[in-house]
Order: sequence, then C-alpha cells, then structure tokens
Amino acid sequence: MLPASPVVGLLAAGVAAPQAISVDFDATFLVQVVLFIGLTLFLKPYLLDPMLKLFEERERRIEGAKLQARKIDERSAGALAEYETAMAKARATANAEREKIRSEALKHEQDILAKMRAAAAKTIDDGKHAALAEADRARATLKADATALAREMAGRVLGREVSQ
Repeated sequence: MLPASPVVGLLAAGVAAPQAISVDFDATFLVQVVLFIGLTLFLKPYLLDPMLKLFEERERRIEGAKLQARKIDERSAGALAEYETAMAKARATANAEREKIRSEALKHEQDILAKMRAAAAKTIDDGKHAALAEADRARATLKADATALAREMAGRVLGREVSQ
C-alpha cells in the first residue's frame, strides 16, 4: 500500500515535517535597506549612469556602423549592376564586331578563292588550247611528212626504193 502524499510518507518513515521559516524584521534589516538605498543613490551618478551612457554610445556606434555597412552594400550592389550592364554591352559590341570581321574575312576568302578558281580555269583552258594547237600543228606536220615517211618505211620493208 502506497502513502497518499509525500508528506504522509515522510511522517510514516519517521522524518519530521518541515517547519515554517520565520523572518525577523529588526534593526539589521533596516540598516541593510538604508545601506542599499544609500549605495544605490551614491553609485548611480558615478558608476551606473556612466556605464549606461557607455552602453548607449556603443549601441549607437554599432547601429551607425550597421547603417553605414548597409549603405556601402547598396552602393556596391549598384556598382556591380552597372559593371554587369557595361560588361554585357561590351560583350554584345565585341560579339557584333567579331561577327562583322568574320563575315568580312569569309567574303574576302570567297573572293580570293573565286579569283584563284578563275585563274586556274584560265590556265587549264590555255593549256588545253595550247595542247590542241600543238596537236593540230603535229598533225599538219605529220600529214605533210606522211607520204615521205611512208615511202621511206616501205622502202626499208621492201628493201628497194619506192616511187610515188
């Protein structure tokens, strides 16, 4: 069987019940109160007020530094945005210039290739014409010399001189 409350359990175990605290209000209490008030009135202007002013000054400076840091952060964010805008504009300009130069270079390359192709075609045509002319001259020469050569070859084959 368990006791109903802790106090009943303590009494059953033979432990004495707690007694009430008695407080004496005598002259020492009044002396302590007077000393406390006196020290408070004496120390307040010399210790507490300067410390509070120091804490307030420190808090004011911290808030000022935070405000200044926010302003600097805002300015730097603005400067960064300006920088990124300027860089984007410069990149766009550079890309446009690069494309312009590249297209001019491609056009120049195509012009050079066209000139070289035309020169090569002209050289090939000139070579063909020269070869055809040379072939025609060789045919004409051979035609003119064909009868004499045929007589000479027939003479060698027959072993006698052939007349016309």
